[in-house]
Amino acid sequence: MKTQIRKALIFFVAATMLLATLAGCSPSAAPEAPEAPADAPSQEPAAEPVRVALLLSGPITDQGWNASAYNGLMQIESDWGAEVAYSESVSQSDMEEVFRGYAESGFDVIFGHGFEFQDAALKVAEQYPETIFMLTSNTYFADPNVGSVSDDGVMKGFLGGIVAAVISESGTVGFIGGMEIPPIRKGMNGFEAGAKYVNPDITVLTSFIGNFEDAGAAKEIALAMIDQGADVVMAQADSASLGAIEAVVERGIYGIGINGDQNSLAPDHIVTSAVANFPKAMSIMVGRIVDGSWVPSSNVMGLKEGVVDLAPYHGLESELTGEQKERIEQLKQEILDGKADSALAAAEPQ
Repeated sequence: MKTQIRKALIFFVAATMLLATLAGCSPSAAPEAPEAPADAPSQEPAAEPVRVALLLSGPITDQGWNASAYNGLMQIESDWGAEVAYSESVSQSDMEEVFRGYAESGFDVIFGHGFEFQDAALKVAEQYPETIFMLTSNTYFADPNVGSVSDDGVMKGFLGGIVAAVISESGTVGFIGGMEIPPIRKGMNGFEAGAKYVNPDITVLTSFIGNFEDAGAAKEIALAMIDQGADVVMAQADSASLGAIEAVVERGIYGIGINGDQNSLAPDHIVTSAVANFPKAMSIMVGRIVDGSWVPSSNVMGLKEGVVDLAPYHGLESELTGEQKERIEQLKQEILDGKADSALAAAEPQ
């Protein structure tokens, strides 16, 4: 944390000791420490709130990637009493300026939500060594003030792939990615690996859009996949994914969401979503910063950590047979037991 926060803590402790002395050194004179939030490290009371900012590549209303980080910011506000701010739909040309603006305004922690924020964050971090820059969907870290936190991207795709293979009747499924960058490649590789883990003979169609905004292109790609026999499609393309979901609805097939629970976007077609509990992961990181245990490092969290999982089936639960639901749970347990480790490792981009 910044120097002024450390000084404030020292002043608070000194003041507490003085009050205890004036009260005859009675232990009951010292105030009780507040209870730490669930799933977060213990927290010393701070004289002023930690200030946390968030940069997003898209809108907070996408019910997926950007919405998950916005929810994380809200959880940080709730868990740590933080003062928070965010900027959505930040273009690559504006990233440095927005990072610098928050750092200059005295924010203690700044998240760049997405692999594409790395270069801008590193440039600005050199100029503000007392501000902590956190990269998501990334494994990069550097002394003294750059760290990363990410859900297990391969695991997300893998979970989507096993569901697709279990429920597919045609033996053909599809995955649509946004930009061809490592985190999206991880999802695509994981999806194919998960589907083939269930059915080695399944056909997996894959394609990149080239961006995260062109919903029309995503729809065209999804329709082409459906024309080739795909009866389950998963799209990892931020707001562009909405186009793929439109195609799923129009053609009456099943879709699988990712990052957030996207069932509400097409309740009769989105069977489940490979969700990332980014709010939990982000709050854990800020908790470590608040209690002083944070060090520059890479933090990847998956099914075992409770950060990656499958969303409920909602109203489509009755559409799945008991055998299908049992098979999916069995496959999840195999992941937890380490039986799928080699398949997951092979799906990591080289």
